[in-house]
Amino acid sequence: MTTAPGEIANAPPELELLTAALLERNARDAVVLDLRGISDAADFFVIASGDSDTHVRAIAENVVQHMKAAGYAAAGLEGTRLARWILIDYIDVVAHVFLPPVREFYKLETLWGDAPSTTLE
Repeated sequence: MTTAPGEIANAPPELELLTAALLERNARDAVVLDLRGISDAADFFVIASGDSDTHVRAIAENVVQHMKAAGYAAAGLEGTRLARWILIDYIDVVAHVFLPPVREFYKLETLWGDAPSTTLE
C-alpha cells in the first residue's frame, strides 16, 4: 500500500512529522509498519535507507532536528557514530535508518511480516 502517513488510521502526529523529515532528506525505500496490536515494543516502526553513511547520518539528524523543534525528544538514539543503522526511539514511533546491505541483513520488514505496511513516496 502506498500512501501518505496522514492517511494511516489513528496515527499519532509525530509519525507524519518524522516521515516528512525522512523524505525531506531523500530517504530511500521508506516504509511504515503498523505494530499496534502486534507488539508492545512500539506502535509504529519507520524503516528507510540512505545511500552512504553520510546520507544515513544526514537523514537521522534531520529527523532529530525536526522532531525536537516540534517538542518531541528522542528517548533513545543509537548508531550515529558508524551510521550503518541508526535507531531513533520516540516510544510510540521508532525510526530505523539503514545502509542497504545492513537493512537486507536484518530484514525488519520480514521479521514483522504480519504488520500492515505502508510505502512512503
